[in-house]
This record gives sequence, C-alpha cells and structure tokens, in this order.
Amino acid sequence: MKMKSLVLVATLLAAPVAAQEVKVGIAAEPYPPFASPDASGNWVGWEVEIIGAVCTAAELNCVVTPVGWDGIIPSLVSGQIDAIMASMTITEERMQTIDFSNKYYNTPTVVVGAKGVDMAPTAEGLAGKIIGVQVSTIHEAYVNKHFAATAAEVKTYQTQDEANQDLVAGRIDAIQADSIALDAFLASEAGAACCEMKGVVADDREVLGQGVGVGLRKGEEELKAKFNAGIDKIRADGTYDTITAKYFASSIYGD
Repeated sequence: MKMKSLVLVATLLAAPVAAQEVKVGIAAEPYPPFASPDASGNWVGWEVEIIGAVCTAAELNCVVTPVGWDGIIPSLVSGQIDAIMASMTITEERMQTIDFSNKYYNTPTVVVGAKGVDMAPTAEGLAGKIIGVQVSTIHEAYVNKHFAATAAEVKTYQTQDEANQDLVAGRIDAIQADSIALDAFLASEAGAACCEMKGVVADDREVLGQGVGVGLRKGEEELKAKFNAGIDKIRADGTYDTITAKYFASSIYGD
C-alpha cells in the first residue's frame, strides 16, 4: 500500500499542470494593423500575434475576448476579463483604477490632415480646424488639453476608422492618433489620395503616458509578473522582432 501511495504521488508530481486561463480583452472595434477581424471573423494583426506569443512564453492559456473600447476598463475591474491588450497606454489617470505590466510598445502621436493645407500639430497650427479623435483615448485627452481652445471643434468617434472616413469626406480637417495606425490609413487608397502627415505632437508624458502595457486589476501581482516575464522572453529570444517585421519596417518598441 505504501509503495502504491508513493507511485501515485510521483505520478501526480510528474503530471503537467494545466495553464492558467486568462481572458485577454481587445477592443471590439477594428484597429489595424494591431487588431481587426479577417473575412472569416478571426481576429488578426500585430497585437493579436503578440498576445499569443506573450501568453505562450508566460505559460498562460489566453482567450482573446473582444470588448467595446469604452467599456473595456469596467469589464476588467468587474472580472469579465482578466487582462487588457488593446493598445492601451500606461497613464497616471488609468493607474488610479487599474495596474499595468511593463510596456510592450511605444510609438509617437501624430496629426494627419488634407494634402496641400497649411497645418501644424500645434494649437496655432490647428486654430479654426475641426479635429477628429477616437473617444476615451489619450488622443481625445491631448486634443482637449492642447488644441480645443483654438480649434473650431473637437469631434469624437467610436472608432478611428470613422474619424478617418470623415477626414476623407472633408467633414473634418484633421485627425490625431498613434503614428502606426495612421501610417496604415495613409497607405490605403483613400488615405494616400487625400491626406498627409502634418507632424508629431509635442510630448506630454502626463497625457500621452509611458507606452502601451497589459492592463490588469489592482493586486494581481502574480499575473503581472507572468506577463512581464512573457514580454521579456519574446523580446530576448527574437520572437517580438520576428512578429514586428511582418507588419512594420522598423521596431515599434520605443525608447
């Protein structure tokens, strides 16, 4: 009997431990080239691949879970999802409600407007212009802080694509967003025909934050450590660069 008990204990110790299941929230609104559904409805893009790589490295069983952007933090806090990987910038304001992993990318913020129109990414350069931004983003906060006083109007949209479409149609004069997202817009047929980059906005770390990280509930230190370890591992073994090279001409990790 004692021998059988020892064999049972040894078997249990040798058995693989099931990976922790983690519901990773992404924004339900398409945000190419980071995350968007393909023709079959499967979510694809740089960030989707990074989620898979980080979770594999961290030995987590991650389930990609689309959530409306304006409700994604409440969904995390209430336990409907366990993490956010949706190009969410680490800011002091958000850190009052949730915690973050180390960053996994950081790119500049830019303004795009119609070709041939004299415009600069400053309060003076955007005076009298209608500026479009996605709602509940650092870009909305930045425009309201730096440009709203001189702008004709700050117009908000549920998705960046809606703002882009209004710019193409001439209903607004400019848009502000992450440079990579707007690079993809400018590479499209409609974007290339109508618009051009007007420049990078002045840095404001308080609003623009410290790069993009994994959003986590307060107190989830063990899960935070696993995500940090996963990010470190794919950065060290070349997986991060391999995925990035499929989508971008250079690194987007930032300083």
